[in-house]
Amino acid sequence: MDRFFGFDLGDAESAVSHLYKKDQTVPEILPVCGEKSFITAYARLAGGELLIGEKACYSADAIKRKLRFKSHFLDNPESAKDIKSFAAGVLGELYGNGDLIKNEDCCFYIGCPAGWDKNAREEYREIFERVGFPPAKIISESRAALVSACQSKHLQVGHDILSKPVLVVDIGSSTTDFAYICGGKEVEMQTAGEVRLGGGIMDEILLEESVARSSFSETISRIFSESEPWRSYCEFAARRLKEKYFSEEDYWKDNPCTETVLIRQDYPVRLTLRMDEDIASLLFDKKTDKLEGRSFREVFMDSLRAVRENISGDMPELLFLTGGVSRMPEIRGWCREAFPEAVIISGAEPEFSVARGLAWCGRVDEEMREFRAELEELMNSDKVENIVERHIDDLYREAVEALVDPILKNVAEPVFDRWRKGEIRRLVDTDEVMRQEIESYLHTDEIKDLLSETITKWLKPVAEELEEHTVPICVRHNVPYSALSLGSYLSASDIDIQVDAKNIFAVEEITWLIDSIISVLVGLLCGGSGITLISSGLPGILAGIMLSLAVLALGKGSMEKALLRTDIPAPMRKLVPKKAFAGRMESISGSVKKNLYKSFENEKNEEITTRMVSETSQQIELCLTKMAEIVEIPLG
Repeated sequence: MDRFFGFDLGDAESAVSHLYKKDQTVPEILPVCGEKSFITAYARLAGGELLIGEKACYSADAIKRKLRFKSHFLDNPESAKDIKSFAAGVLGELYGNGDLIKNEDCCFYIGCPAGWDKNAREEYREIFERVGFPPAKIISESRAALVSACQSKHLQVGHDILSKPVLVVDIGSSTTDFAYICGGKEVEMQTAGEVRLGGGIMDEILLEESVARSSFSETISRIFSESEPWRSYCEFAARRLKEKYFSEEDYWKDNPCTETVLIRQDYPVRLTLRMDEDIASLLFDKKTDKLEGRSFREVFMDSLRAVRENISGDMPELLFLTGGVSRMPEIRGWCREAFPEAVIISGAEPEFSVARGLAWCGRVDEEMREFRAELEELMNSDKVENIVERHIDDLYREAVEALVDPILKNVAEPVFDRWRKGEIRRLVDTDEVMRQEIESYLHTDEIKDLLSETITKWLKPVAEELEEHTVPICVRHNVPYSALSLGSYLSASDIDIQVDAKNIFAVEEITWLIDSIISVLVGLLCGGSGITLISSGLPGILAGIMLSLAVLALGKGSMEKALLRTDIPAPMRKLVPKKAFAGRMESISGSVKKNLYKSFENEKNEEITTRMVSETSQQIELCLTKMAEIVEIPLG
């Protein structure tokens, strides 16, 4: 795809943005009908001509005029027809202005409320397909808003926020959309999706107050009862005035803030809209039948409290506000009251956050597809295996260094202490006992943790070499370097999705290493079936059996073999002091490590090495895949 369009089709206003795949950093808002933010309205003229936007609201030749139809998509089948007509008008404008080119390699990302399910989203997408739009994908508006925050340079939020809990509050004209997002994934809440509260309520209150204060109150009320389009158009004007007032509230408190609308119905009538401090308070606190006798403030605060109560995980660390209403300081204050632990932000132009975010979603989605393809290509090559193979001997050495001393202390010493106490009758029996005890000990959590630490340490240089291949992939697709930095995840304490050897390797499954350690250690420690370890105490034992001429006659070598099968009396066993065992362990530690590693060097066959390289590489590749998923924003 060469270009990505974001279409934020709102219930009251809409906006379209576009973003080229290359050579453009921020989506541009495209004017439609001469306006960056245009009224979601269409009119059909007697001659069949289709009008959209502001012109559709007051054209005298209209035989059909529709506004505010998107909010009824789920409950009124006629809404789909209205959306289709409006979308056709937008598409015609884009082609007519040259902002969209026939057969261009592009796609549209179109927003919808977070509460819409897959079936509703597919039905919605099919509308645009039937109209003739380029390939379209339906994305939740809250998701687009979050992507907009991540991509926006001045917000400095960044991709790392995707690992934190975020609450997106999208305040539209008819609904407020709450979406709790944690780890980049949207979490269902009872209150997620549409809450029937929007800035349009305030627009209606402003309009009602203005009509009530007008000298033409009765006439205007009659016109509104006869013409819904004129009422909607005046509401739109009221909305513009409201936004103007709250954008510079301190200034307008001391200066007149008015707008005059000329209503053409039978004969022209002028309606003056006015904003001041008193009316501003009414917008928040006036109780209205449309909110079941409650005020905007009451319903909004109740919604925030309901959202908080329904969050089962961590409270959001960030609240991202979108929609023109979010400019109001009162909105921020209420959000801060409900979520005092969160940072509250919004874009410089919150009314365009969703439109820009949708276009960004398109490019992010495309880059993620290419990113995954390159990562897959890397994993399908032999590069990871080659890196692991070059470092595999270091793993053997570090495993030996880590394991030998604990085994000598926690297995060998206790086994021979049991022989010394007479629990094991013959030295020859220590072979099997030692094997069983080593095997049991090597499968304890203590050894798993020890081995995990060893592998984590070993992974550092492996990770550094691997990054020579992963960092360029990240650079090409605008993904943060740390996304595939195995090294950074091994040490990062502030990242929730922590990666260490326990997560990367199924240690208990690398049985060949455990088996090898058992067999080699038993051979080294018990090669003389105990003679190696107790030889320092052998003179004492020999002195104790000097009278056994039969044994002496066998000679030293044969005598040692016979000694192995002899049930040595307890007093003679005591001649071998416990300290002698401990001292012997310390003295032979170095040679055992050397011989064990040498044994690995000599005895490891190609099958074992191949298996080790293969299994280790697979675990690293699996880890890379999981790490890539962290930065891939689910765009569904």
